[in-house]
Amino acid sequence: MRFPPRTTRIGALVALVSALLVGGTTAAPANAAATAVGSICYSALPSQAYDTLDLIDSGGPFPYSQDGAVFQNREGVLPAQSTGYYHEYTVKTPGSSTRGARRIVTGKKTLEDYYTADHYVTFRLINFGC
Repeated sequence: MRFPPRTTRIGALVALVSALLVGGTTAAPANAAATAVGSICYSALPSQAYDTLDLIDSGGPFPYSQDGAVFQNREGVLPAQSTGYYHEYTVKTPGSSTRGARRIVTGKKTLEDYYTADHYVTFRLINFGC
């Protein structure tokens, strides 16, 4: 059995959930992040996401030149942060001749990881505790 590499990131989940429940100031409408960002258990991720998370933890090398690039959050789905806070990484899609739609987006300061299977339409915060 594979053990989650980021068990310390559970605290980030608690902080995010608290912020969403208590509220706070964001540039997006009050419920935008709460409705668009769900959660997913680490064990429910596709196997290729484990490979990507392992590469992130080890610092690469990454299979695509875009991996590690700043994610701008132009869609406004993730909680508002300053430019450079989020970075994106490709989760390979078997059978795809392109990078596909799956990504891991990391927030380095509070160590949160988000998974999207639909190219930034929705995000799910990875829960490493389940």
